[in-house]
Amino acid sequence: MDEYAKAVEGHMVKFFRSLNERDRRRYAAVEAAKLGHGGVQYISRLSGCDPKTIGQWIAELESEEELAVDGQRKKGADANR
Repeated sequence: MDEYAKAVEGHMVKFFRSLNERDRRRYAAVEAAKLGHGGVQYISRLSGCDPKTIGQWIAELESEEELAVDGQRKKGADANR
């Protein structure tokens, strides 16, 4: 497995931190699966996510069930309440 350039890693981490929890796990799973062997450990190191958890997220993406798209609050939605 080839690692990404340091600048790309920085962009990935910055983007990852901007996502909500559900989108973080999906992004980490897609990146790890895309990289193949060693991808889970690599993405775990970049994201700070547990490798076992990334493996669970990959299984979620590979399942036959549709991914949930509703019921997600926007970041800061309760800030003015």
